[in-house]
Amino acid sequence: MKKNSTRTKWRNRRRKVAKKLLPLFAPLILSPFASQAAGKYVSVDKKSKGRIGTLKIMRFEQVSFDLYNQMNLNAVDLRYEVFNKALMGYYSLKHEGRLSEKGILTIVDFTKSSNEKRLWVLDLENKEVLHNTYVAHGRNSGEEFAESFSNDDKSFMSSIGFYVTEGIYYGKHGKSLKLEGVDENFNTNALDRCIVMHGAEYASESFIEQYGRLGRSLGCPALPMGEHEGIIDAVKGQTTLYIHASDDAYTSHYLDHANAMAGFVEDEQPSPVPPVGPSI
Repeated sequence: MKKNSTRTKWRNRRRKVAKKLLPLFAPLILSPFASQAAGKYVSVDKKSKGRIGTLKIMRFEQVSFDLYNQMNLNAVDLRYEVFNKALMGYYSLKHEGRLSEKGILTIVDFTKSSNEKRLWVLDLENKEVLHNTYVAHGRNSGEEFAESFSNDDKSFMSSIGFYVTEGIYYGKHGKSLKLEGVDENFNTNALDRCIVMHGAEYASESFIEQYGRLGRSLGCPALPMGEHEGIIDAVKGQTTLYIHASDDAYTSHYLDHANAMAGFVEDEQPSPVPPVGPSI
């Protein structure tokens, strides 16, 4: 009886010590490997889980802010809050194994006027802005500004959220790129609706000068002729496209700090070196 009482006493003491030490070791717990081990030995209460979640958010925000400054994205008028969401989705998709190793992130900001250059193609690997240009929205999404969005066929509206780029094909607009929408209820009908990236004469500065705004598509992110082929070649083959808008209804499970941080950590891991065979 005395032995059982002593064991209980030591268990309670260990739990108290673990709770006190947990905040000190939280950065280690952020590692995907350490978290598995910690789960076996440390009793994590709700308060501690909240602290860990906050630390993951802070850690990802630091990664995002550092990259934003390193790439000097303020100079190309890309807002940090838009970049931060796009990067979060990029690393979450990376964590799910849905992306290639190209390291390309394309961002469209539909809160901007169509008279502004509101598309950016970013090379995250080399920290370069590859393209910054105009992009058209759907005719029923608005005139100068895109304000309404839909996932429905024949709505002739743009669809917002995260996409994974697919392959090239040649259609009535010439060289075009298929897009797979991955945000349920927001853009998952993109392939069925033939929402693709293509070039268009109405996506040009001359059109703006004549009509006071960019032309509009049937829902596709249409690009300036002369630039569209280079952009399509850069972003084809399982890279991320994020179309941002001011829409309170929009939600995405790819906007997850924990998954994004896991994707970032995995991406930073060095590739395994293949074994060297015996020389002949």
